[in-house]
Amino acid sequence: MSRKPVHLAVYDTLADWETGHATAHLARAGHEIRTAGPTTAPVRTIGGLRIQPDLALDDVRPEDSSLLILPGADLWDTGDDLAPFARKAREFLAAGVPVAAICGATAGLAREGLLDDRAHTSAVSFYLAATGYRGGDKYVDADAVTDGALITAGPTEPVAFAREILRLLGVYEGEVLDAWYRLFHDSDAAAYAVLEKAGAL
Repeated sequence: MSRKPVHLAVYDTLADWETGHATAHLARAGHEIRTAGPTTAPVRTIGGLRIQPDLALDDVRPEDSSLLILPGADLWDTGDDLAPFARKAREFLAAGVPVAAICGATAGLAREGLLDDRAHTSAVSFYLAATGYRGGDKYVDADAVTDGALITAGPTEPVAFAREILRLLGVYEGEVLDAWYRLFHDSDAAAYAVLEKAGAL
């Protein structure tokens, strides 16, 4: 049975650095990555890269996906342009399909009420508090947090974000996952041998 694709949300001002580790290593492990934009019109990242979405958000269905990844973007904090992506996250979580949100996307989920009853993290607690959400007591000061089908992380933790995604989808586990994190986060050369032995490079 073939795996369902991973859907990566793409939109103008997307933070280029936040999802690269996750998508690259998912693809290396055989997961298809499909991009979903507000429409199929091209978008531009913060770094100026032009991305042509594979499909429009309205055409993304939880039953056709193994994960929805929501990157940060300036637009999360400047209006409601990206609110449809938070609503799509609600649809995914209601269907039991995982969602991974980093940086500004966590604020979008907070506004949608999706962090009120789930353990989560973000850049800092007061960033989410400014949304007026009711989940402040569920905030965890950690590099990345997984609560059931939801992963959250702050903008400076793309490697920890990827670690949680790789764990949730069963790409790596145990000693191999730990070694992967140590190599890419800590530049621990000893971790390379563990990954090489496991055929994880």
